[in-house]
Amino acid sequence: MQNATMKITYKTRTEFVVDTIREKILSGEFTAGQPLRQAALAQEMDVSRIPVREALLQLEAEGLVKFQAHKGAIVTELDTAHLDELFEMRAMLEADLLRRSVPRMSAADFDEAETLLAALDKAFADGGSINEWAELNTRFHLFLYQGARRPQTLEIVGNLNKNADRYISMHLLLADGIKKSGGEHKQLIDLCRSGHIDEACSLLKDHIFSARDEIKALLKDGTI
Repeated sequence: MQNATMKITYKTRTEFVVDTIREKILSGEFTAGQPLRQAALAQEMDVSRIPVREALLQLEAEGLVKFQAHKGAIVTELDTAHLDELFEMRAMLEADLLRRSVPRMSAADFDEAETLLAALDKAFADGGSINEWAELNTRFHLFLYQGARRPQTLEIVGNLNKNADRYISMHLLLADGIKKSGGEHKQLIDLCRSGHIDEACSLLKDHIFSARDEIKALLKDGTI
């Protein structure tokens, strides 16, 4: 299976701009409905408007930004219906991938998953960027599913996780999600390693739905 501990690097100005704007949205510095002026962003990041435009189009595909006629790009609103759909699709597809993947995973694969989980826990403990948290969290989950040998489904799940990053980040920051997710991730690896596939799939679904419900509570009470 693919090495899970590859370092995150920037290759282009566009990728730098994407990560910078994404970080500001996920952290709440850029709020729902806020206009994202290309000229101002370009000046702030000392780049031309071309990579800013490309970055906003990529962030639109991730569900963080949308373009409105005569207004340009704005930060998308948080929405409970969107949240429900995203997390329900994640639970359904990820549990199926995990069920197919675990029988093909080796002891070395589980060791690699443990290494990636340790990197995620260290990023939490060190107060790393929200981009880093989201990237490592998604990489951890996708690594567990690679043995399913379902590349198209894996790509869909990766896109769903990208679209869910904003909600997941809110959960980590505001609903004690960091503490909860760490223990559940370790338990998930242990169940998979011991071959308890039904229990692992059940835990995975509970993990996803519990986060969804806690995020909905934050939306309902106006915390986010």
